[in-house]
Amino acid sequence: MNAADILSKLVSFPVLGGESNLSIIHWIKEYIESYDIEVQLVPNTEGNKASLHCRIGPAVDGGVILSGHTDVVPVKGQKWDTDPFVLTDKGDGKLYGRGSCDMKGFIACCLAVLPQMAKADLKKPIYFAFSYDEEIGCLAGPELARAINDFYTETPKYAIIGEPSLMEPIVGQKGIYILETYVTGSEGHSSRIKQEVSAIHESMRLILWLENKMNQLIESKQFDNRFHPPHSTIHIGLVNGGIAPNIIADKAYFYWDLRTIPMDDVNTIIAEFEAYCKERVGELQKIFPDFSIKTIENHPAVPHLDTKDDADVVHLVKKICGKSELNTVAYASEAGQFADEGFQSIICGPGSIAQAHRANEFIAKEQLDKGVEMIDKLIEELSSDHFV
Repeated sequence: MNAADILSKLVSFPVLGGESNLSIIHWIKEYIESYDIEVQLVPNTEGNKASLHCRIGPAVDGGVILSGHTDVVPVKGQKWDTDPFVLTDKGDGKLYGRGSCDMKGFIACCLAVLPQMAKADLKKPIYFAFSYDEEIGCLAGPELARAINDFYTETPKYAIIGEPSLMEPIVGQKGIYILETYVTGSEGHSSRIKQEVSAIHESMRLILWLENKMNQLIESKQFDNRFHPPHSTIHIGLVNGGIAPNIIADKAYFYWDLRTIPMDDVNTIIAEFEAYCKERVGELQKIFPDFSIKTIENHPAVPHLDTKDDADVVHLVKKICGKSELNTVAYASEAGQFADEGFQSIICGPGSIAQAHRANEFIAKEQLDKGVEMIDKLIEELSSDHFV
């Protein structure tokens, strides 16, 4: 099967983030095992989802992990011209379907080259690492990266995360942390606004504090010009509270996200926010003893990626992808999680992120071919006696 044929099969599995991915992961597992390669599953606690990893080649240090995720984002409410879960070739050099670009295209490239990998005289191993629930917070990435470190007696050195980058090497990504803040005040007649505690009013104060914090980071010139924008951002994406204009709201909540450049510590920002919340609680409990502010994770923090330009993995990927210019991205991926486990990590994969998450998502056939070509060149490199 070539990459397009495999991609067609992968797209046919409508596995959204948060849903069971066992259908697609077992198909991939059986495909890999057909080449006499042992596959390890990393199931979740409930047993309805699993990541997988495997090794192709010798059990020696210094191998390369090829990483991708099996889940996709929803299509509901989008205006598709074709069935999103049927890979469609319109004859315009593009293959349309949900996940074709983000990021089943890369997985298809890996699987298409597997026959050559299995036959090659690899001096260093190649690993596949395919996860679930990336689209709802990179939830399985840390466990999968740890599982690889724990399972094998040898230690892989590199991780290439195949997110769509038009085959450009990506050495940096912002970290992301999504949180939910819940405010409990006291309800009453709107004329008593000074005698009660409005959860909406207090939510707005917290939101203003967060905006001011972002502005302080900017004013202090906390910049990393590799990113656009070059500073950390704090954004409020959802606010809810109140039941009528003449009733003081006793409950309100808002969802917010932090996207941090590598020089900013997300824990420091959260600690400062919590300190301000504690201050407000202490003040307003004098009016309403049950006043409270509670902030919880929407999903765990996804760490940033900050691979140095002269890292060995950068030299390797430049060589096999055919591009020398390095770049960064503002979106999150599992790359930072693999880096946290000690693997030199980089993002490089076929397709454009501009096509991801939208109706009529596609991957150019040319990009799919380049993804296959990159992995072919990786096999050549790892088959060399001189590879370090």
